Amino acid sequence: MSTKTDYVDEEWMHLRRSPFVVAAAITIADPGGPIEIAHETTAALKAASSPPSREQLLIEVSQEISSMVAQKQSPLEGFKPEGSTPADQAVIDEIGIVNSILDAKATQEEAAAFRRWLLEVAQASADAAKEGGFMGIGAVRVSEGEQTMLDRLRSALGAT
Repeated sequence: MSTKTDYVDEEWMHLRRSPFVVAAAITIADPGGPIEIAHETTAALKAASSPPSREQLLIEVSQEISSMVAQKQSPLEGFKPEGSTPADQAVIDEIGIVNSILDAKATQEEAAAFRRWLLEVAQASADAAKEGGFMGIGAVRVSEGEQTMLDRLRSALGAT
C-alpha cells in the first residue's frame, strides 16, 4: 500500500492532476461548445471525486482533488501543453509519466486500479455530452475523435 508520503511533490502532482489530464484529453480530441465542455468537466469531477475502488492511493488522490476544488484551486495545476508539442501528445506524454510513477512506487493492485480509474474518468467525460449533429439530431454519444483519444489513453496506460 502506498500513500502520499511515498511520493515526492512532483510525482504527487502528476498523480493528482492525471484524472483531469485524461478528461482534458477528451475535450482536446473533439472540442465542442461551452455547454459540452461544462458537461464533460462536471462528469470528470464526479468520476475523479469517487474512485471505483478503496485503494489508499486512489482515496488520497481523490480527497486532495475534492479539497482543491472546494478551495477553488485547479487540479490541473502545472499542466500546460505549450511549445511545439501538440496538446494531444502532451497528454499522452503526461500519462506516460504517471504510468512510470505507478510502476515505480505503487503496488501492482494500486497501479491497476489507478489506471482503471483514469480510463473511467476519461470515458465518463466522453459520455457526458453528445457530439455533432444539429440541435441533437444525428449527434453521437462518443465522437470519432473522442474514441481515438480513448484508444490512445488505453494504449498509453497499457490497457489495450
